[in-house]
Amino acid sequence: MTDKHITIAIDGPGGAGKSTVADEVAKKLGILHLDTGAMYRAFAFQALSEGIDPSDEAALTELVGRTQIDVELLENGVQRTLVNGVDVTDKIRTPEISFAASTSSKCGAVRRFMVQKQQALAKTRSMILDGRDIGTKVLTDATLKVFLTATPQERAKRRYEQMLAAGQPADYQQVLSDVIARDHQDSTRKIDPLRPAEDAVIVDNTDFVQAQTVAAILKLLEDRL
Repeated sequence: MTDKHITIAIDGPGGAGKSTVADEVAKKLGILHLDTGAMYRAFAFQALSEGIDPSDEAALTELVGRTQIDVELLENGVQRTLVNGVDVTDKIRTPEISFAASTSSKCGAVRRFMVQKQQALAKTRSMILDGRDIGTKVLTDATLKVFLTATPQERAKRRYEQMLAAGQPADYQQVLSDVIARDHQDSTRKIDPLRPAEDAVIVDNTDFVQAQTVAAILKLLEDRL
């Protein structure tokens, strides 16, 4: 679409489809997608592996000092996330890790650690980032900012179906309860709460299939350029 350096920020609550949509948009544009949520999940995975309470800020701050989070962006657009050199990509998509990531991300040291790494990566090439504070904190001067959302019921339905497809045990009402709890936790935390950036475009994809969401974002970018 363009040879200029572009950055796209996609924020929104859990289950809105940010990562899958960002993947597809990145492929269409021929740019890379950095899944920032996976970085927080990887850190939370390490904390839980060491028996650290995700709400223990002192222990988390100490863990930051001796933990290396690396991201390998393969040429096919696939992201592998590593902790201290170990690939944990396939171990960080459980509800337990999801909630632990939301809890540990309230720690100021953890957020500073992640934001600095994400900003450095985004300066190297055109990239799309998704998360919960990309437009408000990480890429404040992004070419395009999108806040992607859907009703809690629809987001829970997507998560429920995703878990079943992955062969994981799932109960819809429990998934819905988890979605609502994480929404509250993410939007009320003191540091970088989940909220739309002032210049973000809100896209509600409750009634969209993925292709429609992707098309909407590409049109927004085209209009911006």
